[in-house]
Amino acid sequence: MSHLNVDLSYTEPFIRPHEWAAVAPQVTAAARLLDSRSGLGAEFLGWLDLPAKYDRGELRRIKAAARRIQRQSQVLVVVGIGGSYLGAKAALEFCRPTPPLPPLASRRKGPLAVCFAGTNLSGTALQQLLEAIGERDFSVNVISKSGTTLEPAVAFRFLRQALEKRYGLQGARERIYATTDRARGALKTLADREGYETFAVPDDVGGRFSVLTAVGLLPLAAAGIDVDALLRGAADARMRYRNPALDENDALRYAAVRHLLYGKGKLVELLISYEPRLGYVAEWWKQLYGESEGKDGKGIFPASAQFTADLHSLGQYIQDGRRHLFETLLDIETPEHQPTLPATEDDLDGLNYLAGKSLHFINQQAMRGTLEAHVGGGVPNVRIVLPEASPYCLGELFYFFEKACAISGYLLGVNPFDQPGVEAYKKNMFRLLKNT
Repeated sequence: MSHLNVDLSYTEPFIRPHEWAAVAPQVTAAARLLDSRSGLGAEFLGWLDLPAKYDRGELRRIKAAARRIQRQSQVLVVVGIGGSYLGAKAALEFCRPTPPLPPLASRRKGPLAVCFAGTNLSGTALQQLLEAIGERDFSVNVISKSGTTLEPAVAFRFLRQALEKRYGLQGARERIYATTDRARGALKTLADREGYETFAVPDDVGGRFSVLTAVGLLPLAAAGIDVDALLRGAADARMRYRNPALDENDALRYAAVRHLLYGKGKLVELLISYEPRLGYVAEWWKQLYGESEGKDGKGIFPASAQFTADLHSLGQYIQDGRRHLFETLLDIETPEHQPTLPATEDDLDGLNYLAGKSLHFINQQAMRGTLEAHVGGGVPNVRIVLPEASPYCLGELFYFFEKACAISGYLLGVNPFDQPGVEAYKKNMFRLLKNT
């Protein structure tokens, strides 16, 4: 079976061999610190062995709940923010890109639609979601460790009210699934009182590392995604990325090249893809790296772009702007569909020379041309190649990024598993709300 591969050939003009030799002992030390659970944030390393040591009994309950949701509803609304939704949204868009809800008359013909709420405080967005659901039967998976995070708590109040109005108190209880703390918190208290089925957010797994727990697995299983394959991909990645030798471990090589480029003033990393299905993988990645590294005045700023579309807006800056960024390219080797370009008699657009070529071929040439231009313009590129767009490959990618992120944080000398800066805006927000 083919696996994820990291191509560093487009960074060679920027990093000399002796720099790799110098960083290798640091990377090996960081890897051993992580694997021995003796570094900063060691109490939040449950994700490290999760793909091999997950709760089999809970996974069976997740699958049973997913089947029940599929029977009872046409729509599942996932309520959460940050790590409570980004992993599931990324996996859904990657494995089964979802268009907007189609007209009501056609809903019974397709798979369960999964929508997301609680990601903002927009009344317009919430009202539009409720209107889009319309008369469809729906269930809610509310995800919050505490139950008091403002955005999902507000959205859940509205959705719970809508469920109770449509189905009655008991009917609503049968359609609400709570993923929360195992023993405490406002949502856990409410779920126990009302009799909602609950799933646990493990105490030793932070939100941005939680996609392979019930946080991600329940929405994905309900959507018909093969969660067993997702976990297998992550489990295989766990075994491959345990080797502390830099030249034999792609996760360590990615962490190392980021650290070396950061030391050369490359302060912004653009995660690039040429397939729209990777757009929310980039959103998940941005939270993972932004919250893990951005501390103590340190860290690479994680950003993203979708090519070729963004080449027509950001391309000029990337090519000729300040030389403070590098790109990491996610490339799918074998896409799902490869239609070929038809010929036309008049050839007014001058594209008949491409007739018979697949769009994948054309896309790849655009990618290669852009790589050459950007590298030639002083922008290093890391290329991460996925064999295909499958749940197995996505499980690999999730674990690859998580492992590399932890190593990156240790190389910076920060705790990759806390987020003290997030609390500042929350305190101000609640102060203002309570004083008005």
